[in-house]
Amino acid sequence: MAEFIAALVTKDLKDGQMKSITLNGQELLVARVGGTYYAASNICPHLGGKLARGSLKGTVVTCPRHASQFDLKDGRVVRWTDWSGIKLALSKLVRGPRPLPVYRTKVEGERVLVEI
Repeated sequence: MAEFIAALVTKDLKDGQMKSITLNGQELLVARVGGTYYAASNICPHLGGKLARGSLKGTVVTCPRHASQFDLKDGRVVRWTDWSGIKLALSKLVRGPRPLPVYRTKVEGERVLVEI
């Protein structure tokens, strides 16, 4: 059964920032965009890059490893890689696009909670 667990306090993240945390043994990325908090797996489903080491533009996180992009609102794939041509076609055969696992968040007082 899923439950909300305290992940961090609101002052830990400024707007437009993200950070990696471990919660219940899972490596998560928590981001703050426009005052809203988002949580997702910190592990890129493409080839395992650490997403918190990448960049954040709006709600789209870009993996530092192969530039895969995911929307933190729903985990959808924005771009699987920045590769093109045969390299892209081969990469999709080996490891096809899959969404990023995302988790619901809520704020209670100064605490940001993530549903695990």
